[in-house]
Amino acid sequence: MRAVLQRVSEAACRVDGNITGEIAKGFLVLLGVEDADTEADAQWLAQKITGMRVFGDENGLMNKALADVGGDILLISQFTLFAQTKKGNRPSFIRAARPDKAIPLYEYMISELSKLTGKKIATGIFGADMKISLVNDGPVTIIMDTKEKDTH
Repeated sequence: MRAVLQRVSEAACRVDGNITGEIAKGFLVLLGVEDADTEADAQWLAQKITGMRVFGDENGLMNKALADVGGDILLISQFTLFAQTKKGNRPSFIRAARPDKAIPLYEYMISELSKLTGKKIATGIFGADMKISLVNDGPVTIIMDTKEKDTH
């Protein structure tokens, strides 16, 4: 499972002109699901996302987590995070999980994030043509991959 985490002052997702998810301060999370991913990967990633201390404290240092600033999450499914680009100019998405595997894990991630934050998670629509708008605050953008987690 791969996530691109962006600290935002606002973000929204539109499908066919209608807002499906919208937040003020918090994280826009683009989530890619790989065939080998499991619920354990989602649990680990959800804990990392909600615990990530990238919000400014009273001294302007990145010491506060999402809950400390009352932030929200906009979670967007994005299979293109697993694009393979080594050969040619057309990306291959063979590593991305098919919808029958990816949708349940995406929904599980929504429930895990909601459980950890105690809040409703704003979302896009899986597989839809989404238009994402955001104001990246900082900018702060962090890439996380469950295959690179430290097991020590």
